Amino acid sequence: MRILGIETSCDETAVCIIEAPGDVATDKGDAFMPIKATPLSAFQFRVLGNALYSQVAIHAPYGGVFPNLAKREHAKNLVPLLTQALTQADLPSLENKRRRLLLKGDAFYLEVENILTREPELFEQLTVFLETHDRPDIDAIAVTHGPGLEPALWVGVNFARALSIVWNIPIVAVNHMEGHIFASLIKQNSHEAASCEKENGYGLMSSPCTFDVIRYPLLSLLISGGHTELVLSRAWMQYERIGQTRDDAVGEAFDKVARILNLPYPGGPQISRLAEEARKTVTSLTYHRGDKLNLSPSTFRLPRPMIESADYDFSFSGLKTAVKRLVEATGTLSNDQKKDLAREFEDAAADVLIGKTLRAAEEYGVHTVLVGGGVSANKHIRHRLAESIKKHYTTHKKLDPSDPTNPTLLIPSPEFATDNAVMIALAGYFHAIKEEFADPATLRAHGNLHLS
Repeated sequence: MRILGIETSCDETAVCIIEAPGDVATDKGDAFMPIKATPLSAFQFRVLGNALYSQVAIHAPYGGVFPNLAKREHAKNLVPLLTQALTQADLPSLENKRRRLLLKGDAFYLEVENILTREPELFEQLTVFLETHDRPDIDAIAVTHGPGLEPALWVGVNFARALSIVWNIPIVAVNHMEGHIFASLIKQNSHEAASCEKENGYGLMSSPCTFDVIRYPLLSLLISGGHTELVLSRAWMQYERIGQTRDDAVGEAFDKVARILNLPYPGGPQISRLAEEARKTVTSLTYHRGDKLNLSPSTFRLPRPMIESADYDFSFSGLKTAVKRLVEATGTLSNDQKKDLAREFEDAAADVLIGKTLRAAEEYGVHTVLVGGGVSANKHIRHRLAESIKKHYTTHKKLDPSDPTNPTLLIPSPEFATDNAVMIALAGYFHAIKEEFADPATLRAHGNLHLS
């Protein structure tokens, strides 16, 4: 089965094509699966084509993502990226099933024109594209329909609807957060990742990718510029959100603190860079609750919002405000002070994220912890979480961390941490094999879509 993935939830425009078995037995109790289906433990997939355009440089002058500008860029780049992905995949055309041209005035032309009425540039590019491209050998189209910036989501959704009508291919509506969970399941050895990145820069895999082994219950910490939530899965593709941010997402807080410190956008990597420089200047360690967590105390001290609350919700708006007040009280910061404050902020955010995650893992008897989303690329949070999870499971003897078949922590490789189309295609695939398709006529974008 081949899946075309489309991602336009924020400021990354991405299109990919993956290939996977026609059926997978995801659970012994899945009655919809044939007896001879491939077991999930043996599941493999290939990335045949993968094209991505980042809008970071375009939004940098605004200090954040400007929704209408993101919408315009998605509309401008989707057809070129689709062309690139199809060229990489080198798929055969199904000429007997093709609908090659949109003839002006016919029913299909009018229907597609109506769908793309708010994206005239995209409609014009698509009509030209269809003059030279037959229907490719693709079984389904997976598209992000939420959550995210709604104007941006609509471009991808409408593009998928148009392709579905022209090519007569079913659509799978994918939750962006579920996509991040699937991205963190991808098992890819470091040599393979390095070689594919060096050779072509597209993230194509010369050998099939597999999934890491999961032992349930699974707890997913999803952290990005728009989301911070804890999701519990007691079984495959079952989700229960047990905690979420009440205001700013952690990635949003990183960007806002960066603006307070007059750092360029995107702010997260800038904060992390300064924080790491600050850590390199000190050698002594301080201990918090028996864990080796932070380097020597910072000149600044920030709160750890809601770290002791009985629930699993988060709040980062107050942490950002505390940084602002410290800067206002201190006046012009020296470079060393900026580094020190960046370190304290990153430590505070990590303390809250890790503290809540470990407590939830303890309460729900979790065997596997997964972290996904753009902020999962943060090296400090990745390292701290890995150390804390290992210590937690070793101390409580819940799972042997030395057993390679039973990983306690799943973290995406850097190329799959940020928004990409591969994760959307993967999630779409597992819905497609259950024939969970959307109606192109009624499919809508949902900016505040929930996973559970």
